[in-house]
This record gives sequence, structure tokens and C-alpha cells, in this order.
Amino acid sequence: MSSQNYVKIFDTTLRDGEQSPGCSMNLAEKLRIAEQLEALGVDIIEAGFAIASDGDFEAVQAVARQAKTATIASLARAATGDIDRAWAALKDAKNPRIHTFIATSPLHMRVKLEMEPEAVLEKIRASVSHARNLCGDVEWSAEDATRSDLDFLCRAVETAIRAGASTINLPDTVGYATPETYGAMFRDVISRVPDADKAIFSTHCHNDLGLAVANTLAAVSGGARQVESTINGIGERAGNAALEEIAMALRVRNDVMPYATGVNTREITRASRLVSAVTGFQVQPNKAIVGANAFAHESGIHQDGMLKDASTYEIMTPESVGLSESSLVMGKHSGRHAFRQKLEELGYKLGDNEFQDAFKRFKDLADAKKHVYDEDIVALVDDETIRDNQVIQFRELEIYCGSHGPQRAILTLAVEGEEQTVTTRGNGPIDAVFKAMRKIVPHDDAQLTLYEVHAVTEGTDAQATVSVVLSEDGRTVRGTGAHVDTMVASAKAYANALNKLIVKRGRSELPAVARTGH
Repeated sequence: MSSQNYVKIFDTTLRDGEQSPGCSMNLAEKLRIAEQLEALGVDIIEAGFAIASDGDFEAVQAVARQAKTATIASLARAATGDIDRAWAALKDAKNPRIHTFIATSPLHMRVKLEMEPEAVLEKIRASVSHARNLCGDVEWSAEDATRSDLDFLCRAVETAIRAGASTINLPDTVGYATPETYGAMFRDVISRVPDADKAIFSTHCHNDLGLAVANTLAAVSGGARQVESTINGIGERAGNAALEEIAMALRVRNDVMPYATGVNTREITRASRLVSAVTGFQVQPNKAIVGANAFAHESGIHQDGMLKDASTYEIMTPESVGLSESSLVMGKHSGRHAFRQKLEELGYKLGDNEFQDAFKRFKDLADAKKHVYDEDIVALVDDETIRDNQVIQFRELEIYCGSHGPQRAILTLAVEGEEQTVTTRGNGPIDAVFKAMRKIVPHDDAQLTLYEVHAVTEGTDAQATVSVVLSEDGRTVRGTGAHVDTMVASAKAYANALNKLIVKRGRSELPAVARTGH
């Protein structure tokens, strides 16, 4: 496939994806996701918005230093301070990119920027030039491009290219476009702007009308050769174009869209599960490519066709997106060698200490469950590894409950390494557990706004995954936990949410810890 038909994949899970309400990630989680994105084969990773907070700066810097092959980008407004901060975070990357933007629609220029069009053009020239003097790879975005005047948009793009931008992004910021209009915009801009051939044009589509992927593919047909997307389609409001859907659409329908990407599609499921585990955002069962039902067949007619030839009802194989053929191969009699091989099949490469810890947890799980499924192992490993180095860690829980309340919880947490145990009573076991959480780590201003329980696999002995959402002063965080005991999963999820709340507050110090003993 010629370079003219190669489509770069720009992943913004760590930046735009994290802007989803409740979707905060700590540094260790961002590094794990960035590592998986490289394994997936994305070309560019947007690691964050460096000037947004010290935490964002540190995350961009750490991802930049860790990356082996991918270009690492940081977002920056059209301001010298933003651009300097982005460069300070990126300068250690093997392949750094400054991504700067400014709005170009009449509405945004008048209401948000309070700037005249000519002033916006000068701002584009100055900001892109400054970025280009620092970094050889500069991307410029026209925020709200799809509601911009086409003539002015062309002038803005021309200004950015002349100032040194080598990538031009025309985002559908508010999910307003349709495939016909979005594709036509790219064709018009590329044909009208002098020196358009000196830049790669990029898409960035939001899903407010459910058209993000369709719009992205239309833009590729219109000349775009970079697409911006997120794992599982997470992002602000209704989310972004889903990376896995774009990659598989280009692969499966290569007959009508003859374009190539560098995505290793067998890593798609692994990436999807990791992002879901880290963010606590469950993937809907009927989600394309990575949903639990994406390769499930219940209709008798469908089942009959599948038994005769899978291609009757499947346009891609489960293996092509990283799903294993067998769902049941492990049990309490499985040894270390088999467990290590299974982990490698599922995409995990653990160090010796991590492996020994994971094997012990697997054995404990196998003793508690009749059958251990791949999904159980994924939940088990992800639930533990995403919590490394967190200041609040679950240790132990005992519950006393029944028809005669109140119910009682005895909870032990390690807070900055110091174990604290309390006993509380509540209106039900969950209420008792969460009251214990508040007693050990006071957080009176944070409100529990969501509590969800999901079964990882089928059966009465299934592992439970619990999601907890806490809100405080406009900040929203989501925590997750997994265990065969729903109460333990709930405590883990709440502890995970508290850790994320600390990160979201923008400071490293811990809330006051109660010194109440058992």
C-alpha cells in the first residue's frame, strides 16, 4: 500500500477521552494505556494537555519518556505559555509533536474568543510559528471547523501551513456534521488551499448524532490521511469516533476504502478491556467490535448458519480483534506454565513478582469458582495492576448481614502504608461498607452519585465488577473493583474512586485520615 493510501491513527484516549465526566486516570494507569496503544500500533498518542495541571504535565512527560515508536503529542491553546509548557513536557520524546488550536467558527470567535477574524489569523500565524521554532512536528486544529465559514477556514488553514504546521486538523467539535458535508469540506479545503500538499489533513469527530465513525470514513475518502479517535469511543459528551470501529471498517471494507493503517487488530480487545478497567466505563454489550455480544448468536437461524459456515453471519473473525477461540481452559489444577501461557495469549507480560502475585490470586479465584474464564483472568489481573502505588489500598472486609438489621462491616484499608480498621453499621451491607470508607478517609463534600454491579461471566459464582461514581465540587470520578464477593468488589471500587478523587483535586496530599482503631 503506497504512502498516499496510508492513514495515520492518532489516539486521544489519554487527553480527550479523559475529559469524559468521571474518567480520570492516574500516572501509572496512563503509562499502562500508552504502552498498550503502542502495542496496538497507533502512530500518534496525545498524552494530555500539559498546561492544564501539574498532573497532566507529569503524565505527558512520563509518556514521552516511555514511548518507543509512537509520536507523542500534547495539546496547547494558541498561547505562548501553553506552547512552552507543552514543549517542556515533550522535549524528551523520540518523536514529539505540539498540537495547537484555536476556534474558527463565527459563533466561537464572537462569543468565546471575542476576537475579530483578522486577529484570529494573526494568532494562528504567531502560535504555529512559535511552536515550529521549538518542535519540528506541529499540528494545528481549527476548533469548530464544521460550523466555520469555508472561505475563512481556507484562509486559516493556509496561514497555519505557511507558519509551519505539517498536520491540519478539521474537527467536528460538536458532532454537527454529516458524512456528505464533512467529506465535502475536506475535498474543498484541500483543493482550494495553496500548498495543501505540504500538510497531512486530519479528522476529529464527536458522536453527538451517532455519526462520528461515518464522518471519519467520509473524510478519509475526501483526502484526510490522519484520524483522531479513542479506545471504546470515550470522550466528552457522547464521545469520540471509536478507534476499533475505524480500524476494522478500513480492514473489512478495503474493497471500497483502499486504505491501510498500522493497527495490529489482534490487540483491539486487549486495549478495550484495559481502558474499560482503568476508567470504569463498561462497554455496552451491543457495542461494535468489542461488545460482549459482538460475536454472539442467539437466533436459531443465525446459529444454524454459523454451524455451517461462520461467514454467513460474521464479517470478521473473533480472532482478528484479539478474542481467543476458547473461553474455558483454566481451573484450580492448572499450573504456572499454563497460566503464564494464558496470560501471554491475553496480552499480558508480567515480571516475576507480578506473575507470582497474579498466580496466587488466580489460584484463590479457582478455589472459589467452578470454572475460570478468560474474562475472569482479565478482570483479576487488571483489577490489581491498575491499583499499583495508590495511596488508599483495600486490605480486608468482613460483613455481618441478614434480615434483621442494621448490618455491620469491619473494614481494613492501608492509607499511605498505614493500616486502619473500623467497624460501622448501616442500612444494608453496602451502606455499612461505604460508611466505613468515610470513617477511615473523611470526605464529607463528596457524594456517591452512582453504584453499579456487573457480572464478568455467567453463573452464581461469577466475579462481580462494581463501578462507583463520586462527585465533589464539580469534579466527578469513577472507580472500579472486581471480586467473586460483591461486597469486596464494592470496597475496592470505592477505594479506587477515592484515589482518583485525590488526583482530580490536583494535589498529592491525602485527606485527613481518621485514627479510629478497630
